[in-house]
Amino acid sequence: MNYRGMVLDERAELVELLRGLSEQEWETPSLCAGWRVRDVVAHLLQDTLSPLGYAGLVVKSRGSINRTNNALATMFSALTTEQLVDKLAAESGRLARFSPRLMLSDLVVHQQDIRRPLGRPRTIPADRLIAVLNYPDPFAVPARYAKGLRFLATDVVWSGGDGPEVRGPGEAIALAMVGRTAALDDLTGGGLPELRRRLG
Repeated sequence: MNYRGMVLDERAELVELLRGLSEQEWETPSLCAGWRVRDVVAHLLQDTLSPLGYAGLVVKSRGSINRTNNALATMFSALTTEQLVDKLAAESGRLARFSPRLMLSDLVVHQQDIRRPLGRPRTIPADRLIAVLNYPDPFAVPARYAKGLRFLATDVVWSGGDGPEVRGPGEAIALAMVGRTAALDDLTGGGLPELRRRLG
């Protein structure tokens, strides 16, 4: 799979969405607790940092992923929405060169973090969706939500795990596996009560 190409395509699609948002939409709470749409976009500018620069930020945050993510959002908070989009659009993806699968998972989920609260659904291309289902963001510790459950996507050819079954659209599964509760109502199956408990 051409993960690098998928990262570029995903970023371009996100940029197109962002260029059409109103200032009010930029201030809308995202699916990320405590983050507005603009904070999510600021976080995604992590890809403008070199791996060494990102590592330095992690050290300053004393190894905490949450503190690192908040530091990233704060770092770019003074930019206007237009500057945020221009910077995201211009970036070729420095971190993505070293870990394109991770950057793809981050981009896809965060685009949905923005789209769902704004009521702007999309159909995620199957290759990107399957790539994210195969490699959910490890920093979100997906095993704590997914271990011991079997997931079956109903819109793309993908399944994974063992145990009581959780079925539904691949996008909803991808969000649930990294701790998003917003997609739970799109899922069904005998494993859903346990998944709800874990995400609760």
